[in-house]
Amino acid sequence: MLECREIAVEGRLQAFSSHIAAGCRIHLIGPNGAGKSTLLNRLAGMSGGKGEVCIDGQRLAELSGPRLARLRAWLCQQLTPASLMPVFQYLSLHQPQHSDPEVLERTIARLCAALHLDDKLARPVTHLSGGEWQRVRLAAVLLQVWPDVNPDSRLLFLDEPMNSLDVAQQQALDQLLTEFCAAGRSVVISDHDLNHTLHYAHEVWLMSAGEVVSAGKCSDVMQPEKLSAVYKVAFQGYELAGRQWVMAAMA
Repeated sequence: MLECREIAVEGRLQAFSSHIAAGCRIHLIGPNGAGKSTLLNRLAGMSGGKGEVCIDGQRLAELSGPRLARLRAWLCQQLTPASLMPVFQYLSLHQPQHSDPEVLERTIARLCAALHLDDKLARPVTHLSGGEWQRVRLAAVLLQVWPDVNPDSRLLFLDEPMNSLDVAQQQALDQLLTEFCAAGRSVVISDHDLNHTLHYAHEVWLMSAGEVVSAGKCSDVMQPEKLSAVYKVAFQGYELAGRQWVMAAMA
């Protein structure tokens, strides 16, 4: 689905190559400043640099803006609402072209219900709380690539999407992302919650100082010794209620 070959950003990201398969959920983890946002931006075609990124064999550098927007959606870490437009109008800016109106209406209703936005559609985006604005942004990028309205979609890049979400809203987003991947699409997420990554990621890319130091299956990368070496904190693994957990060791 996606292949990157020796992609790098001078002074910020060391050369990295990988392949993302259909239906895969990849989490990028690492300390602040590790390069997670830089790598996400490079993969999404939002920044330049060395190397090459291809989606379905097509080089990102050769794709038009509208075509790239149909293949992938991207959520940056922070964005300040800049106008008084209501939520429903903001969402309309992200709807795929040539979508069936009835399917589009059902999809918007489904995403808004899942993210608890039903009563916010007429509210100006500048009058939303931080958590409400984050959910509106998430609904917009999901709408852009949701399979029912965009059969061309392939990938979703999310930079710390759980910011400002409460536990129920995080769970709702995880369910939507699970459905998205089950439809043969892939998601790449930057995450600071190690146990969230441990429970939901298929693959993990562990980063430090602009370098992907370990990449592979979640169970292989999320080892206490690997995490301890990067975070400079002693971690221990536990099993509770049939799930694996990782916690910082008591001093």
